[in-house]
Amino acid sequence: MALARFQDLCLDVADEGRQGAFWAGVLGLTLREGRTDPAVLEGATPQQSLWLNTVPEPRTVKHRVHLDVDTESVEALEALGATVLAPATDEQRWTVMADPEGGEFCAFVRPPERLRPYRLYEVVVDCAVPERVARWWGEVLGLPVGSDAEHDWWWLEQTAHVAGAAPGGRAVPGLPFESLVFVPVPEPKRGKNRVHWDVQAPSVDALVAAGATVLGAQPHWTVMADPEGNEFCAFPVDE
Repeated sequence: MALARFQDLCLDVADEGRQGAFWAGVLGLTLREGRTDPAVLEGATPQQSLWLNTVPEPRTVKHRVHLDVDTESVEALEALGATVLAPATDEQRWTVMADPEGGEFCAFVRPPERLRPYRLYEVVVDCAVPERVARWWGEVLGLPVGSDAEHDWWWLEQTAHVAGAAPGGRAVPGLPFESLVFVPVPEPKRGKNRVHWDVQAPSVDALVAAGATVLGAQPHWTVMADPEGNEFCAFPVDE
């Protein structure tokens, strides 16, 4: 049985206005009208929300959690303010880019029939041991995992057809994007992730028993970390 369900995504920013306008354009979201603190970009469902948390510390290391997005062209993202870090090749079908604050993300150019209003394709997590982290999140969210043995890539696996999935694509039940992916990297985690997700969980104790760590408590949520130290926030919810 799942211990939690996905709630939404959060992004640490230095310049809320600039980053909000950029990511709204990239993902097909809209800034919520009226002042909220933090600001939030909204889509067709609450799970598509991206909260913008203004923080004092600048980005200093590569994003350990990053977003992969669908787009009609790399040029369209550059027009919004993105920078190309590594162009796509025959071997690598995505373009590595940076947002206006230097945060990395990957762009996948799609034909018109593959594009949807909400353009987040997947969320990717750098790991020391991808299998361990993937299986942990699979247990927490109640989803099986798939893998590519050649590259040691792991992901939360689709269990059934989901309405709204992109033609020719996959969608994972409980997630507003197509996949949560875990990939190997040689460097250790350094510092707080600037991208994280929130979950709704009936029991923080159950998450701790499964291997999570409590980092701090807020009035309405608990800040936690998975077995490799990736931060997430757990919001209480009834069973």
